[in-house]
Amino acid sequence: MEKNKDKLLRLKHERNAVILAHYYQDPEIQDIADFMGDSLALAQVAKKTKADVILFCGVHFMAETAKILNQNKIVLVPDLDAGCSLADSAPADEFRAWKEKYPDNCFVTYINCSAEVKAMSDIICTSSNSEKIIASIPEDKKICFAPDKYLGRYIAKKTGRDMTIWDGSCQVHEIFSETEVINLSAKYPDAVILAHPECPDNILDYADFIGSTSAIIKEAVNNTAKQFIILTEPGVIHQMKKYAPDKEFIPVGSIAGCACNECPYMRLNTIEKMIKALETLEPQIILREDLMRDALVPLERMLELSK
Repeated sequence: MEKNKDKLLRLKHERNAVILAHYYQDPEIQDIADFMGDSLALAQVAKKTKADVILFCGVHFMAETAKILNQNKIVLVPDLDAGCSLADSAPADEFRAWKEKYPDNCFVTYINCSAEVKAMSDIICTSSNSEKIIASIPEDKKICFAPDKYLGRYIAKKTGRDMTIWDGSCQVHEIFSETEVINLSAKYPDAVILAHPECPDNILDYADFIGSTSAIIKEAVNNTAKQFIILTEPGVIHQMKKYAPDKEFIPVGSIAGCACNECPYMRLNTIEKMIKALETLEPQIILREDLMRDALVPLERMLELSK
């Protein structure tokens, strides 16, 4: 394994590449990445990088976002099949038809969507900045929110805005077991429950803290509690343990009774596939120029508001 890591670092130097990785990646990828982050942080880093090649260890929509923000750079993904159930829940043709039904609405779209859907949106948001994005829209402007219905409901409740919400969800966050949350709360009565807003309403009701991936990690590190029940993809626990090794982090099982809340798409990426990508400069993210031009507008709006 060390030989593979050395080879990867050598190739990264030769290609003048930067490795970006999401918190849901395997720990070995997290440890070798140049930058770790959630969707917002990785978009911000991608916008500023001076590298010639971006090796994006995440899922397809994240790499597309990096390409849209760096149209003259090579953007690679270790595995082109690393998709996203949430992005898949909003096919571009269905989204287009939905948009036509609400011609006067402002379309706020969660970053977990395809480049085609981004191009049809007015502004993009992430779980880190969604409240701020919604607050930037005039009160008299009606809002359509896609594709995550749980995040949409959570933000609507937080902001008091009446939003028309797309019926989409993340397969990882949708399958947490309420019974398991109750049982773990009884077993660890002093534990703080941390949840991502992509979780269903009945799960969020148990949370002591609700926030984006980076916000959850920050809360786990800064909170004085010693035990935490984690209601998001368990890849985040690796970072929590690094920053707070004296604390205990407890993942929650799924409705099926297994600890299978790892994102199957995120876990398709491996060190071996990263090496091959840098050797061959494939698979590359290739997008039409007009699509990148149109999708850049709502992304730039988001980044400007997130400064």
